[in-house]
Amino acid sequence: MSMTPPPGWYPDPHAPHLQRWWDGTAWTEHRHAPEAPAAPPPGGGGRARTVALTATGVVLVAAIVTGAVVLGGGSGGGTETRTAPTTTPAHTPGAPEPAPEASTSEPSADDPAVVEDQLNGVTFPLLDGWERPQHVAQDDVVMTTDGTYDCPGGVGLCRHGMVFSRTVTENDEKSPEALAKADISEAADEAYDRDSLGRELHGGMTSHQVVKSGPVAVAGRAGYLVRWRVKTAKGPGGYVQSLVFPSSVGTEAPVLVRYVFDAGEDGPPLADMDRLTKGIRPFGDADTGGGVGSSIGPTD
Repeated sequence: MSMTPPPGWYPDPHAPHLQRWWDGTAWTEHRHAPEAPAAPPPGGGGRARTVALTATGVVLVAAIVTGAVVLGGGSGGGTETRTAPTTTPAHTPGAPEPAPEASTSEPSADDPAVVEDQLNGVTFPLLDGWERPQHVAQDDVVMTTDGTYDCPGGVGLCRHGMVFSRTVTENDEKSPEALAKADISEAADEAYDRDSLGRELHGGMTSHQVVKSGPVAVAGRAGYLVRWRVKTAKGPGGYVQSLVFPSSVGTEAPVLVRYVFDAGEDGPPLADMDRLTKGIRPFGDADTGGGVGSSIGPTD
């Protein structure tokens, strides 16, 4: 049985130094620094804030239970499903609101080499050469390679590798294959053609080639991936992959994971795409890798 947290301010899953408004069903674009006074965003209403405050005790109990299950290794059959945002508030008696401290960019209690995506109910392995996002402007970033460099196009700063995770909510399509095939072109354009500001960071994309596609088991569920080799006017180009699989929390809305790897000797090993995909686990269940679709493998 899953439990959706009430509307309120929680740590931003992809910018842990900020708090973000959860409207009870999805994240909004309203953010603020934890030390700044926070009023409910327009449309949130006083009622939503009242519900969030009165539910503080429930959230505290849920956080304690969640921590106990994680520390216990998720044994015992595990019928409980985690939803996000989940927090571990630092509560001071008499304070009007708790001060949540946990975030998706922090390691789990029992594995410091894991990045948690609580909203989508999964964890990612933090491989060598990768780090949790720091000073990253894009939304939904799970991890990046260390450091930045001057983009080949002569404008902006680039990173050799980035991984994004988001929930697909803008359409009614549920097929991982259809969603992955529909997303790959947009993913390649945003990574290597023009960014959100219209800049050609790599001089523009000149061509692409499909190098891998097919079904794959992700966190015990049947997903689908499409991978392109992208060539650019400047620089070595890179590899872009769109991976889609059903979420294990909430309404089981599809989860979209994008991989952006620069090609060339400075880019991360291409094998890291497969290692990251294979290492995705349901939140709080680091030993689960099989289940539905466990015998499925990607095809070239």
